[in-house]
Amino acid sequence: MIITDFLEKNSRLYGSEIALVEVNPSEERDNAETWREASLIEEAMPEAPYRREMTWRDFDRRANRFANLLLSRGIKQGTKVGILMMNCLEFLPIYFGILKAGCIVVPLNYRYASDEIQYCVDLADIEVLVFGVEFISRMDPIHDKMPTVRSFWFVGKDTPAYAENCIKLSGFCSSSLPPVSLTEDDFAAIYFSSGTTGFPKAILHKHRALYNSCLTEQNHHSQTHDDTFLCIPPLYHTGAKMHWFGSLMTGSKAVILRGVKPEWILRTITEEKCTIVWLLVPWAQDILDCIDSGRINLDDYLLDQWRLMHIGAQPVPHSLICRWKEKFPHHDYDTNYGLSESIGPGCVHLGVENIHKVGAIGVPGFGWEVRIVDEQGRNVEQGSVGELAVKGPGVMVEYYKNPEATAEVLRDGWLFTGDMAKMDEDGFIWLVDRKKDVIISGGENIYPVQIEDFLRKHEKIKDVAVIGLPDKRVGEIAAAIISLKDGVSCTEDEINEFCLELPRYKRPKQLIFADVPRNPTGKIEKPLLRRIYGAASIVEEQVTN
Repeated sequence: MIITDFLEKNSRLYGSEIALVEVNPSEERDNAETWREASLIEEAMPEAPYRREMTWRDFDRRANRFANLLLSRGIKQGTKVGILMMNCLEFLPIYFGILKAGCIVVPLNYRYASDEIQYCVDLADIEVLVFGVEFISRMDPIHDKMPTVRSFWFVGKDTPAYAENCIKLSGFCSSSLPPVSLTEDDFAAIYFSSGTTGFPKAILHKHRALYNSCLTEQNHHSQTHDDTFLCIPPLYHTGAKMHWFGSLMTGSKAVILRGVKPEWILRTITEEKCTIVWLLVPWAQDILDCIDSGRINLDDYLLDQWRLMHIGAQPVPHSLICRWKEKFPHHDYDTNYGLSESIGPGCVHLGVENIHKVGAIGVPGFGWEVRIVDEQGRNVEQGSVGELAVKGPGVMVEYYKNPEATAEVLRDGWLFTGDMAKMDEDGFIWLVDRKKDVIISGGENIYPVQIEDFLRKHEKIKDVAVIGLPDKRVGEIAAAIISLKDGVSCTEDEINEFCLELPRYKRPKQLIFADVPRNPTGKIEKPLLRRIYGAASIVEEQVTN
């Protein structure tokens, strides 16, 4: 079975029921009545109405139209089709249309700068690139520099001269199921992941992995047809999409919220009667802080139907969940661990029945096996630290066009995660550290080498090291230790102004002017820096509190 079968089943059984809702809160529409008056349903994307919705039948038909558009243009099975879009109602029908055509879907991170888009398009051999209006300024300088792309398809108004409006084009195509035969062993998707160097790797998955992620998610969180899932994280990522797969499997409603303000989240849960919400640590933290400050009064919202809050993408502080349970004592809670290489969350999960173990990432997920091993790949003793390895139906096929990197992490069907962990006496797994230097801030990966390379372009900087420091709200922040050239002076304001050229999430949040230690082979001694400044950060937080 493949996941497009679920969409076709839902169209038959629940055709007139709502499948997807898109909610677009904004400062200009902060009045609920104004929002409701602005609610629109259009075939083409409108400016940004407050609310749009789509039935299962319409979802399936739009996916079929997009698939038939691909086939009508001579796009063959196995062709890579990229999606560069913000979360919106159009995203998932396009995603499923690509799959129905037998093509390989390649979602791209919407934070990518132009050079990163170009790199990933070339790496994945993308031949058709679908992009939204938010990316015109990034596409304009590179659209003629990507030789693999033969068609640019646009979603929105005022289509660029080098692209075609695929929503309008697909409107003329058949809404019938395209004549394409697929199996679980066919290639389905490429997702991107990066190492500490920041260069993305293309992760190839089969349809089997996508299908099994549906089974895993529904088994873990017991979705039924009566549930409503609130999706806030980006759909380009395996995390958000694979959690939504539980809704796909059960034919239940999902709400795509374009915004993370606590008031917006709680208002959407109220208005859409959401029962399952997946949050990142910063969003949960913000909700609790707003409640404590009096900015939010829970009596203003209808939340009795909200049954499950779960978190993934980064370590979860025990104190956060204790606070959460004080405010929301009736909520079930789960932590989900996974990697794009294991088709997202679920290879390890805490389990709603194990809240007493908050802090652990949990136990092997549904259909998964777990080992903790030493450098030779041998199991370590219980309680000892080793590398976490996982095995299951969601393990990737390979890093596309990178056999060396594939061989490093795939051994006899086991995926070596690069995360250091230990198992306690009850069989629960606890993360200890990451082998790699990737900084995880608010669920986003930040790659120190990219920031270091950028900062070294500053005329006053001699050397620089970027490390992650603990942060109560987002898990970690990027801190830059900067060694200046002899005889020069420099201020934090100068560096911060220089960093305005970086995307906001990559800008260092703390600047430290000091020597950058290197070992005899010339490598930066980042473990030493983390010990020095990480300890100082913890002491400072304790003094502040």
